[in-house]
Amino acid sequence: MNFLKKISLRNRIFLLLCIIVLVTSAGGMVLIWYTYRIDHRLTRLIDKNIVAYQAAEGLETALVNQKGFVTYYFLDSDPDWLRQLGVYRRIFREQLRTAQSLVENDRQREAVGQIAAEYSRYLETKDRVISHYQLGEREAGFDLHPAARKSFFKILDLCEKYKASHMTRIQNVKAGAQRQARRLRLVALTAVVFDFLIGILLAHVVTRHILAPVRKLTREAERREDPYLPDDEIDALRHSVRGLIDDRDESQSQLAKSREHLLQAEKMAMVGKLAAGMAHGIRNPFTSVKMRLFSLSRSLDLSPTQREDFEVIDQEIHHIDTIIQNFLEFSRSPRFAAQLISPSVVVDRMIQLMAHRLKAHDVTIEIMRPQLLPDIEADPERLKEALVNLMVNACEAMQMGGVITVAEETTVDSELGKAVVIRIRDTGPGIPHGVQEKVFQPFFTTKEEGTGLGLSIVNRIIQDHQGRVEVRSQEGLGTTFTLTLPVKE
Repeated sequence: MNFLKKISLRNRIFLLLCIIVLVTSAGGMVLIWYTYRIDHRLTRLIDKNIVAYQAAEGLETALVNQKGFVTYYFLDSDPDWLRQLGVYRRIFREQLRTAQSLVENDRQREAVGQIAAEYSRYLETKDRVISHYQLGEREAGFDLHPAARKSFFKILDLCEKYKASHMTRIQNVKAGAQRQARRLRLVALTAVVFDFLIGILLAHVVTRHILAPVRKLTREAERREDPYLPDDEIDALRHSVRGLIDDRDESQSQLAKSREHLLQAEKMAMVGKLAAGMAHGIRNPFTSVKMRLFSLSRSLDLSPTQREDFEVIDQEIHHIDTIIQNFLEFSRSPRFAAQLISPSVVVDRMIQLMAHRLKAHDVTIEIMRPQLLPDIEADPERLKEALVNLMVNACEAMQMGGVITVAEETTVDSELGKAVVIRIRDTGPGIPHGVQEKVFQPFFTTKEEGTGLGLSIVNRIIQDHQGRVEVRSQEGLGTTFTLTLPVKE
């Protein structure tokens, strides 16, 4: 046992398997050898002894048939009896030659020789009897019958002895085959018992050194107090390892999210600091400009077109102020001034506000509106801000002009229930596939002068409205942003 402990588990299992294979192979080779040996003995039994036994019986049969024909000829002198006698004599000689060809030892050779010599004397006596009968010397022929009869029975006795010798050989071969069969059964039983013992040892090694540690490892891998373990240890270990892999993947995913959130928090902190410094530096001059414009609009005699221009300038200044306010509040929870309003009204306000920008970029706007969208709870200013950001991005993407299509519809969403959908589709160059997943991340931009906050603000605004924004784009075929907002009954 100390020797086995020094051998590795893998080598122990391999050694036991080799022993089982060797024992099984040796037993199989012995079985094959004994099979060939028994087959050889049986072949010899059939080819030699049985054929010789049959030849001895053929001698007896041919001899018995010869006995009566001479008597029949004595009774009616029909020469056909003598012809048939010649046939059986020829048969006897053929059987005698067969017996001589099957001789294996001196004893058999002597027995066959005695049969042949006695048969020669028997033929000589019979021929003399036939000769006397043919010459009409019936008394002389009749006197020779006792000598012929004596030779006849002597030949029969020699044939019986010859048959008995071959029967003895057949029985000896049979006894030898039975002995070999008993040895074969003993060898097979020994191999089976040995394989059984080796199998028990192998089962002990597998159970104690493999399955038991595997089950222990499985229990340790399961973090539940009362884990369910299948009866199959390998399946249980697979289940536990799969759980560990899933936990690792989940941990990695959570870690990646945590890193992303941390990075986002750092960015928000930077935005907060930057926004605090920019608030007074930008909003105060714009307030002064707005007041001066208001004063000029009161003091000057403006035409309707000029007054409209003044109003647009005022709205744009208000729009810039709103952007700065969003930039300032992006890193903290924004105020949400909800009211019931149709998104179609907000779309119309956004288009009116964007009219000059659209004309400047040579962009045509198309509205697909079967009917006004139903009222939703929304902050009109913030929703308009989201739509403006999308329109600005579309205009900047179509540098050579193009068409922006705004499609509105009411639908039933699997997550939001009854909802309104606003799709803004442009004919620009599209967004590369590898970039589409990042467009809503703060500060991510592909523009040289962009801040990377436009689409982030859109996503934040739509999420504040309990909705979602999706992008679908293909390079060279334009981009579509889909806003889905719930309708509260």
